[in-house]
Amino acid sequence: MAHASVASLMRTIESLLTSNSPMRSLLCDHREEFCALHKKVSSLEVFVKNFEKNNISGEMADLEIEVKEDASAAEHTIQLRVTEVVLANDEKTHERLSDTLQQVAEDMDRSRKESTKIQDKGKQVSKESLVHDFSSSTNDILNFNNNMIGRDDQKERLLEDLTGSYSGEPKVIPIVGMGGIGKTTLAKEVYNHESILRRFDVRAWAIVSQQHNIKEILLSLLQSRIKMDDMSCEVWDGVRRCFPTEDNAGSRILLTTRNNEVARNAGTENLSMQMNFMDQDESWNLFKSASFSNEALSSEFETIGKKIAEKCHGLPLTIVVVAGFLKYKREIEDWKSVAIDVTSFITNDPDEQCSHVLGLSYNHLTSDLKTCLLHFGIFPEDSEIPAKNLMRSWMAEGFLKLENDLEGVAEKCLQELVDRCLVLVCKKSLDGTKIRSCKVHDLIYDLCMREIQRGNVFTMNDIVLDYSDSECRYLSMQKMQPFKLVTGDEIFYCPFGLYRALLTPVHRKLRDHDNNDLLKRTRSIFSFHFEDLIFSRVLKSELIHFKLLKVLEMGHGEIDNFSLQILSLIWLRYLSLQCHEENLDIPPEICRLWNLQTFIVQGYLYSSEDNNCPVQIWGLMQLRHLKLPEFHLPNPPSVSDDKGSHMGFSNIQTISNLSSDCCTKEVIMGIQNVKELGILGYDTGSMSIRDTGLLNNIVHLQKLDTLSLTYCFSRLLPASAKAFPATLKKLKLRLTSVSWSYLDIIAELPNLEVLKLLYAACCGEEWYPKVRGFTRLKILLIEHNDLKYWKATDDNFPVLERLVLKECRYLKEIPIEFAEIHTLQLIELTKYLPELGESAARIHKEQEDLGNDPVDVRISDPC
Repeated sequence: MAHASVASLMRTIESLLTSNSPMRSLLCDHREEFCALHKKVSSLEVFVKNFEKNNISGEMADLEIEVKEDASAAEHTIQLRVTEVVLANDEKTHERLSDTLQQVAEDMDRSRKESTKIQDKGKQVSKESLVHDFSSSTNDILNFNNNMIGRDDQKERLLEDLTGSYSGEPKVIPIVGMGGIGKTTLAKEVYNHESILRRFDVRAWAIVSQQHNIKEILLSLLQSRIKMDDMSCEVWDGVRRCFPTEDNAGSRILLTTRNNEVARNAGTENLSMQMNFMDQDESWNLFKSASFSNEALSSEFETIGKKIAEKCHGLPLTIVVVAGFLKYKREIEDWKSVAIDVTSFITNDPDEQCSHVLGLSYNHLTSDLKTCLLHFGIFPEDSEIPAKNLMRSWMAEGFLKLENDLEGVAEKCLQELVDRCLVLVCKKSLDGTKIRSCKVHDLIYDLCMREIQRGNVFTMNDIVLDYSDSECRYLSMQKMQPFKLVTGDEIFYCPFGLYRALLTPVHRKLRDHDNNDLLKRTRSIFSFHFEDLIFSRVLKSELIHFKLLKVLEMGHGEIDNFSLQILSLIWLRYLSLQCHEENLDIPPEICRLWNLQTFIVQGYLYSSEDNNCPVQIWGLMQLRHLKLPEFHLPNPPSVSDDKGSHMGFSNIQTISNLSSDCCTKEVIMGIQNVKELGILGYDTGSMSIRDTGLLNNIVHLQKLDTLSLTYCFSRLLPASAKAFPATLKKLKLRLTSVSWSYLDIIAELPNLEVLKLLYAACCGEEWYPKVRGFTRLKILLIEHNDLKYWKATDDNFPVLERLVLKECRYLKEIPIEFAEIHTLQLIELTKYLPELGESAARIHKEQEDLGNDPVDVRISDPC
């Protein structure tokens, strides 16, 4: 794991050396020292990355451990010394910083010399390991997981049991089997089957984990959130009382569990299903689907592949993980080596065997991928994690490859973990190009927890709110012990909240008082399970002690204002807060957080000019992602006497909820590198503002890919397609109330691929496109409007692939001309009139009659 530590050290040094860093004046006397150190660390990073690709001898492995500890301790100490300089800025602190930089340089020299010696002795193994860098596939190989391979008989039996006619109380059907056997995959396949969609008016899927919470389970049921489900006896006893038992004979409850006792207690007689291991044919079909997809394979690969599949003993999770591991391996020797490894892990205990195979896959990951995967252990078990939050925390930790396109690197890492079947995709963007949320199987989660416990990358513990004898709440620092985890039972006694902290591991290179200072070693804090404002206030008062914090995620606990304590955390790269005040008061001192990459404040949206950002916010030179409640961004300050030369966010990628009032040319030029932009256009009551055409300035955003407009009524919107950036690929309108005819302007956007017309985006009952347009539009989503009559031809949507209509309660017909759109693949209808469903069926039939591949029609929740 040396590369992750060295990369993190590099990131810290580069942030200090960057030309626009506010630290430039404070550290100018040390610039030559930092530049020299940067060169040494850069050279070491190249070496570390190269030998991590190879099969390393014991001597190299020992060196790797030493390099990791040197780099981690160096970063820790440098940050402490720089913090001292910032706070005191006297001769003594500068001297200590110089001494530290000299010592770190010596450590780096020693490590490099040791590596050179090993290379000269010829002990570096040149043979490339089974796992080397490879390009991620854009294909989601989890498709085989989404569509069940095998198990056809069991699926049909479940469908019959679920849709059969019964009387009396609701029927409970348990699916029983060991972890990784495919219980959830089978349940999900059945849950989304068309016969189930037709039979049941309401469907819901709830998550149940070992650290369960009855309230959250019921809320997820009510919200119909799709999550994984694995019941215990205790949880079932708590949940079953909440289901009606009278006058509800048509209801069915499908649950998955590893526990036969749960099945006996919960299940309806003779309806329990025991999932067994796959037979040889099923195992091979699953393995082949995961490792080769539709690719033809030679007899040699088929022979060894069948042996590997057989050695997995019919456990689907083991099969797909091994197959994902081999997906890009096209050397038969690689496959033979894996066959030997899998064989060596064969035991009489399937759980132990699966654990060994997962460990094999983990051990062959690169250092950065290992660290990325371990981050899943931070989140509660079975939780569905927003991909953006996950990847931005990876960036903030500083262990990703150092490139300008940090987001691209993070996306590549996530995709590689998906391709290796170690991470499951929960949701994707409508166009299928982005992962929106993800999770890991509970056995992968267990693997992450075991590796975290070893403390090679970071240690993890929980901070809970305790009560003193006087019953005053205080933050229990005594609870902050390495790998002190709050269990399910303990959560019951601290129901108001939970913080999870990541700490730098103890290192022999650190002085004893640094090793023992848990607060200084804390690098990240995440919040979960919050319902108490007092708890977050307690932590807020302690923040000043977490001097080296990089990530502060308090999105689950409300604060009453922007804490000045946060402003002392100069190493913060990721800050997420939940604010319950009407007006967000961001202080001018926000510029002290000069490392900040991600700044998120969630709260209620109010139209108020008090929600102004101070002009000093433009000093956040590293800022990449900015999301606040509706906010006003002032014009950036001038950086020279030359007219038009202003400060800007040179690294900015996304901005959400920017007020339309401040879309001046100066602001737009200050964010000209933004790729995703959300604008709010609340009515200010000022005719001068409404008529200035501020939104015409967005044409200067020549890197803009995605634009979201809310409450931007027609008088605010550009009157010409040329006033939009030509680069725009995705456009979302919500509460804009534009006429349907305005879409003739949108239709002229040359690169638009996705158009989402959400709640009240358009007003009126008729949509008659008058131009041949939407020449590249692939996805059209229309939601919750008054549309009744829609006339269009295939010329209006020549390459449309997916049409999604949600809550179009008055629309009775999709233009039949859509049958002539050869690219159309899918029509989705939700909360629709019966006539609209019949119209979609006619298009399906028409395409079939024309000899084309008929469009897939998916329907749910008819009106």
